[in-house]
Amino acid sequence: MLAAVVLVYYTQLETASHAQRQGAQGSMKYKQHIQVNFDYDVVFTRDLFGSHNHTLAEILPPGPPARMAFFIDEGMLKHWPMLVDKIMMWCRNHESHVTLAEKPMVVPGGEDVKNEQVFVHRMTHQLQRMQLCRHSYVVAIGGGAVLDAIGVAAAVFHRGVRLIRVPTTVLSQDDSAVGVKNSINLDGVKNLIGTFAPPYAVLNDALFLETLESRDWSSGLSEAFKVALIKDASLLDELEKLAPAIANRNLDAMEHLVRRCAILHLEHIAAGGDPFESGSARPLDFGHWSAHKLETMTHFDVRHGEAVAIGIALDLYCAARLGLISEAERNRVCAAMRRCGMKLWHPALSRQSSVTGMLAIVAGLEEFRQHLGGRLTLTMPDGLGQKREIHDLPAALIEDAINWLKTTQTQPQIA
Repeated sequence: MLAAVVLVYYTQLETASHAQRQGAQGSMKYKQHIQVNFDYDVVFTRDLFGSHNHTLAEILPPGPPARMAFFIDEGMLKHWPMLVDKIMMWCRNHESHVTLAEKPMVVPGGEDVKNEQVFVHRMTHQLQRMQLCRHSYVVAIGGGAVLDAIGVAAAVFHRGVRLIRVPTTVLSQDDSAVGVKNSINLDGVKNLIGTFAPPYAVLNDALFLETLESRDWSSGLSEAFKVALIKDASLLDELEKLAPAIANRNLDAMEHLVRRCAILHLEHIAAGGDPFESGSARPLDFGHWSAHKLETMTHFDVRHGEAVAIGIALDLYCAARLGLISEAERNRVCAAMRRCGMKLWHPALSRQSSVTGMLAIVAGLEEFRQHLGGRLTLTMPDGLGQKREIHDLPAALIEDAINWLKTTQTQPQIA
């Protein structure tokens, strides 16, 4: 299945009429209007580097063989030890389309690769050593953190080389890899340094999901629950229906949900009116204000999908208290998340700040506001499958939500 998305971004400078351009001091204003079109393929396949699979070759433009550099998440090689050899064999079999710049390189996996700028510097040095140009391709294979870091390197090298993302986790296939953002962490703040740079293509290989740890298999669907809650109630129905299959690691069920979630994200990016997030609202970050803080508070022992699941549950409690959804709806969603295998509690939520004496997680609100810019704007469900924005979330309500999550943590279904 092939999904293509077209993004149109307008840059406008304030303008004045010709008569207004000349002021008392001879000042001048000129209107600049730039229209930039981005389009990229998002492909869903299986066994991407199998000899029979020509997906990668088919997305390339006609012409001489494309020069490619491959970077692989080291965590992949634990379960796919022959992946490097398989990629090299694929390239040899498709030499009319691809020229391999060098043997695929292995990079550190997990959030560590985003926590130190040195990894981005090393990657750019490697690209320079291989003498890649702006018409070359960087193929990043791995989880969301690896794709983020390599994406930053590709975006800044020569002001941008062509990036092909091959996400290997549920979370990266259904959410982060199909978007237009790249980032690394700095000073304990998640995604503080980064770029908006759409990829050349995204190639989702469902077979990579088979070897995921259980925690990554289930928590990756937290982004599917997120987008269902604010955009598409029918996806929530499917998540509920397929929860037993997900708990039993049914690949067909997971592949279906990944596609549904990814396409909803693509549609929002293309039609939401703010692909590069210039405004202060960010609907696709529902549940994320506390998730980002929880990740840094635990030094990323809590993975992003796990933190988002907890953040969604916390915000669902607040939404119910604010009258945006019913308690029955809140309980229904939390129960479905748990049936998929997600945990909705972590002891760090109860940690207090030594400086303010308040819950440390509350500081995530201000950090989130700074990340967005402007006024604090949080997306909340307004009934299931719809959204609205709020601009305040009292600390007392957050504390009540955390106490509720703690109380219900041992229950198989929240009631």
